[in-house]
Order: sequence, then structure tokens, then C-alpha cells
Amino acid sequence: MSVDVPPDDYNLDDNEERSMIEPGSYDDPKLKELIDILMEWVNDVLAPERIIVKHIEEDLYDGMVFHKLIEKLTNNTLDVQEVTQSETGQKQKLRIVLNAANHILGLSRYGPHKWSVESIHSKNIVAILHLLVALARHFRAPIRMPENCIISVVIVQKRDGQLNHRIVNEELTGTFDDLGLRCERDAFDTLFDHAPDKLQVVKRSLVTFVNKQLNKINLEVGDLESEFNDGVYLCLLMGLLEGYFVPLHHFFLTPKTFEEKLHNVTQSFELMMDAGLAQPKARPEDIVNSDLKSTLRVLYNLFTRYKNTH
Repeated sequence: MSVDVPPDDYNLDDNEERSMIEPGSYDDPKLKELIDILMEWVNDVLAPERIIVKHIEEDLYDGMVFHKLIEKLTNNTLDVQEVTQSETGQKQKLRIVLNAANHILGLSRYGPHKWSVESIHSKNIVAILHLLVALARHFRAPIRMPENCIISVVIVQKRDGQLNHRIVNEELTGTFDDLGLRCERDAFDTLFDHAPDKLQVVKRSLVTFVNKQLNKINLEVGDLESEFNDGVYLCLLMGLLEGYFVPLHHFFLTPKTFEEKLHNVTQSFELMMDAGLAQPKARPEDIVNSDLKSTLRVLYNLFTRYKNTH
């Protein structure tokens, strides 16, 4: 398959990458619907500001719309310049706005994230959509996004002066319920609804599995519901299972606030995905709120992968 690479992408530095939507994906009705719904949501939120988004790449790349959107959604003022014309000023503003967004979403400052200053400022629609979807889900936007919107993305890389490309599938949305949560019914729904005795057996097995690892550093858990809600044990557990030390500056060892706990849980999810595990079928917020079913799903995912790890 031949791919037309826009002229801008010939300006890559060696080993630099750039991604773009494969042209055929623009015809995907789910992508069109997702863009329309997200633009309508942004325009509804920003109606009091008299801001109207007409084109998702052209209107969101400089940070101004994201700046106003985050202020409206959080009822907090960001300390950034209102209007910036220069590229340097726009990127400085974007950096502040994205740091605020990442903090709200409970993401690590150090990444990797599905969006960045460079990707958004270069009008990368994939990065822009990922951020909008994340904000819409986090703030429980009253919208129904199309499920399983998966597009083809062309990734161009310059190596030894030559442009190379590969095509990957990128999931913009998964499966959601009415609250924006991923919603495949699974074994834990059945256990909670119909088999409380079996549920207790599963809980005991998971406690044994977890303590087998945590005992190595003289720690132990007894209550799965409350002892994982700050994310500390999840981060330590991933390090033990994968055989590395999680740097203490990557997470809060004694988190006090909801935001610090959310950061920890999100960091542990990133470590899981770095290890090749699927994205957990739980939201970090649900773990922090001591939702037992969500906690069990995450731990069981680790159990199935690492149950034979000594």
C-alpha cells in the first residue's frame, strides 16, 4: 500500500516520528460522528465565552480553546496568557494547559501520554481527539460517543535520511456504558450478583497472591477494598512482579489527597500497560473510591499474568 506523505513530513530530523490519520479513515462514519459530538460538546461548554469551534485541528492547536475548556470544567482559573500569537508563546501556553489537564486526569507529568505540546501544536488530530475524549469521560460529559472508534494511523519516521512509514490501528473510544465507563459484563459481575461464596474464595486467593510479593519487602495486606485505594501497593506490586524498583519520585509514598492517590493509581496502570498488560477494565477514580469490584478486576488481571511468578 502506498501512502502519500505530506510535504511537511519531509522536514523531520533523523529518528524523529510524526503520525497522521490514514486518509481513508476520514471517511469512517464513527470518526465523523465522534468529531461532531466532541465539537458540539466543546461549543456547549464554551457558549458563555462566545467561543465557537468550527474546525477541530485549526481551532484547538494553539491551546486557547483547551485553556478555556479546562477553566470552565474545573471552575478554576489557569495562570496563562489570554492571547499569544507567536509559536513560542503558544507552546508555552499549551505546556501549562496540558500539565493542568494531565494533573486533573491523574496522569504522570513524565508520560508517555497520547498527546503532547508538539503533537497538538502540529495539529495532530489523533492527539487532539485523545485529549478531548479523556476530558469528556473524566467530567462525565452528557454526550454519547460512538463506541469502538478505531482508525488507521500512518507513522512516518526518518532513518538515515530515508522516510519510512508503518500503519497502526489506534483506538479512540472503546466500549462505554451511559456514564462513559467501559462496560463489558465479566466474571466479577456474575460473582457479585450470584456467587458470594465463590467471591470470598477469589478474594482470599488474591490476598495470598499479593502478599506473596509484598512480603518480600515486609509488607502485607488484609483488606483488598481499602488497602489499594491510594495506589501505593499497586505501584510497588508492579515493580516486584516485573523485577525493578519503582523510583520514589514517580509516585506519592504517603498520599494524602484524592489527586495524589489518583496519580498513584494512574501511574500503576501505566506500569501495567508498559509490561504488556491490557488497559485495566476499571477507572483509576473507582479504585481510589474503594470500589471493590474494580479493585478485584485489576488484581485478577495481574494474577492471571503473574500467578506462577516466584
